[in-house]
Amino acid sequence: MATVNGRVRKFEDNIDTDTITPGNILHLPMEELKQHVFSPVSADYYKTIQPGDIIVAGHNFGCGSSREQATAVVKELGIAYIVCESMARIYFRNCIALGVYPIMSPGASGIFSEGDPISIDLDGGKVVNPKTKESTQFEPLSGTPKEILDSGGILPLIKKIAKASA
Repeated sequence: MATVNGRVRKFEDNIDTDTITPGNILHLPMEELKQHVFSPVSADYYKTIQPGDIIVAGHNFGCGSSREQATAVVKELGIAYIVCESMARIYFRNCIALGVYPIMSPGASGIFSEGDPISIDLDGGKVVNPKTKESTQFEPLSGTPKEILDSGGILPLIKKIAKASA
């Protein structure tokens, strides 16, 4: 059983890609871009993120534009899982392609507060708040999306396939 543990970084509904990576900074290199992640929420938000943190959000996470930077910057900061009530389709696709595991778990945002511990059973499809013992379910990914995620994203998978066929 694959279980992931981390610290919750809590967001509400309708967190759009402009909140994650404001449009006026998209030209910056990744190292500078990271310093502006979620800046509409807090100018120094990036300073509070620790590798292994897990985003927990409400409905419609990642809505807005299809900018890949909004997913890439999250991954670059060490966030590998996003648990939410629902996610914009393009953001979901970008998560898979870049190796960030998207988890849609109805009710999840209601059982966590900022900074809570979180435990995710990736095989069993269960999200747990160890502090309160509350939990929600989700449908684990399988097939090609899981293969892409297990490889770290679409590019690492393509490199792996190319290397195996060489």
